[in-house]
Order: sequence, then structure tokens, then C-alpha cells
Amino acid sequence: MIKSISGGVCAPKGFRAGGVHCGIRKNKIKKDLALIVADVRCATACVYTTNLVKGAPILVTKKNVADGYAQAVIVNSGNANTCNANGVEIAEQMCALVERHTGIAAGDVVVASTGVIGQPLSIEPIAGGMQELVCSLGDNSSAAAEAIMTTDTVKKEIAFSFDLDGATCKIGAICKGVGMICPNMATMLMFITTDAAVSPAMLQKAVSADVKDSLNMLSVDRDTSTNDTLCIMASGLAGNREIVSAGADYKKFCAALHEVTSAMCRMLAADGEGATKLVECRVVGAKSKKAARLAAKSVINSNLVKAAMFGSDANWGRVLCALGYAGADLDVNRIDVRFSSPAGEVSVCENGSGITFSEEEAKKVLSEKEIVIGVDLKEGNFSATAWGCDLTYDYVKINGDYRT
Repeated sequence: MIKSISGGVCAPKGFRAGGVHCGIRKNKIKKDLALIVADVRCATACVYTTNLVKGAPILVTKKNVADGYAQAVIVNSGNANTCNANGVEIAEQMCALVERHTGIAAGDVVVASTGVIGQPLSIEPIAGGMQELVCSLGDNSSAAAEAIMTTDTVKKEIAFSFDLDGATCKIGAICKGVGMICPNMATMLMFITTDAAVSPAMLQKAVSADVKDSLNMLSVDRDTSTNDTLCIMASGLAGNREIVSAGADYKKFCAALHEVTSAMCRMLAADGEGATKLVECRVVGAKSKKAARLAAKSVINSNLVKAAMFGSDANWGRVLCALGYAGADLDVNRIDVRFSSPAGEVSVCENGSGITFSEEEAKKVLSEKEIVIGVDLKEGNFSATAWGCDLTYDYVKINGDYRT
């Protein structure tokens, strides 16, 4: 059984975290530098942005985790360290600072940055804040979660416990990202820790498979970030037999991992830039998994659907339109659509055609903060869920002066 617990990335055995304001951000009350350290070298796996323009930290992290192991994560916010001539040098210096202050080898450090693209990042504030950062290490997952925020309005952390091979294991995470989020690695930054014993190869297999039905099904604005990084570290300190192949224990671990990533997807979508509503599209009855995913993502990506959700307008034709251009194998003459929320449920389309429904009741359903768009393709047994948000005036305001 998977149980919700507290502690974030510090819940699993062998992990400490901290976060401070070092001076990258002008606002002194906003933390901008985070550190996660493990007591031992951990099996480590990562997934990155598919954008051809990649932040320098990704290049350094790929090199450092090439052997499948890492022991620390350092992250700054306020500056993406992307498209900078000396970006790789700065990222490597950040890793060297971790070694100098903790004794953890620079080659065992995952480094990440988030913030404005194309602005030089000085190593000086980071170096100046390292001593305070190391002193802050402890059961401080929330401080680390705060330090990686950019336009996020709330901290995002979570943790669960689950059983493997008679041992109680824990998995925790922090993440950030409420803009520049689009399918095909869609998280911005997420750091997951676990004390389960999993080999690097199986950890990579689990993460690479999971993102197809979690992070790649998340979209805020159809813009893929340059710095997206998901990193998971497994200390193995829970005491279970190491997972080295697919089997019952591997499936249990994957289930716990998906509990984390899917929960985070909901948090990220609900906090989308300027968003007032979490919008979830659940597609059932598809001929294939691919068709289900394409259909769900197309609805969530539609700016017209997103705008309709903002206005609590049951404009179901926009849903059909998005399904029609999704590129999925489906028969538009068989589609049913319904809207639901804590206020109730209303069917608006059957067999690809409109049906009579109460606009007043639909308005009530769509005025809630969490809305589900249910789509039944009625052609097969495959399903998929995608997460997104409404499109509001504030999204334009936030991004109109993001840099200045």
C-alpha cells in the first residue's frame, strides 16, 4: 500500500536538503539556491528537455551521471544559465563548490538552473552563499523547494511510503515549473529521492517509462523549456533486495514513482502561470495507447479550450475540434464528451453531435477550481490522462514583462 507521508526529499533515509538566498535574485526574501545531499553515492537516473537549445547545467549533469551515480544536487533559480558563452564553466564551478564545502566529488553532483534565459550568471553570489547553504542542510525539504521556485506561487513537495521485499521504503520529491511547460519532457525541474535499492539501469528504465504517462502529459502553454530536468536518486538504505530486473518489486516501485509524478503533474498544472483552474482530460475507449495520449494532450493544449474553461463556457465544440486535429486514429462520429467537477457532471456531446443540456448547470460545473473533461472514443480499451490549466489575462501579464 502506498501511503502519503511528510518530509519531501528528506523523507527517504540518507538525504538532507537546504535552501538560502545568496543574491542571484534582487529580492532578498526569495531563496535562490538549493542543495540536496545524500549520505552515500546513489543510483541516479535523469530525463531532460527535448529542446535543441539546452541549458549548460544539463550538459554538465549528463557528464556527471554517465556512470549511473550521484550524491548531491545543487540548483539555482533566477537565472537559467542558458545561451551563455561560459555557461558550462559556471555549471562546473557550481559542482566544484559542492565538493569544496561538502567533500562530495564534483563528478557526483547534479547541477540545474532555472530563470531568465540569455543573462550571464556570476559564480560570486553562489560561492558567497555556499557556507550558509551547507549549514542549512537538514530536514529542510521545504527550503529547497522554495529556493527552486521562479513564477511558482506555491512550493511543491510530496512524499510516500511503500513496501518492497518486506522493507518499508520511502520516496519524496520537490519540483517547480508553472510556465514553459509542454509535452515531451514537461516539468522544468523535479528532484526525486528514494531509499529503495534499485540499480541505475532499472531506475532509468522506470523513469523513462513513467514520463510517457506523467510529465509528458502535462502542458501549461505549449512552450518546451530549455532547462527541463527530472532527476531521481536511490540511496538503497531501506534494506530491500536491490531491484535489478523487471518483476513484482519493480512494478511496486514503478507504482510508487507514478504516484509521485502524477501528483506533481496536478500541482504544476493547478499552479500554471496565471491559472485559476486545474483542467484534466481523461480519454477512454481508444484503439491504442498512442491514440489516447494524442487525444488527451490535444484537448489540454488547445488555447480555445483553455480560454473556454477560464470563462466557464461549455463550448464542447472546441473539444471536438482539438480531437479532430490531434492526429489520433479515431472516429469523430462516435465520440462522447462530458464535463465534471465537484459541482456535478453534465454530458454535452454524444456520438459526435450536440445534445440538449442545461447551460446554467454547465456553468456551475465549470466554475469550480478543478475540472475534468471526459472523452469516450468508444473504439477500444486504452486510456490516458493529461493535465493542464485555463488560459487567463494574467498569463499574458506575467510573461509580458518576465525579463524586465
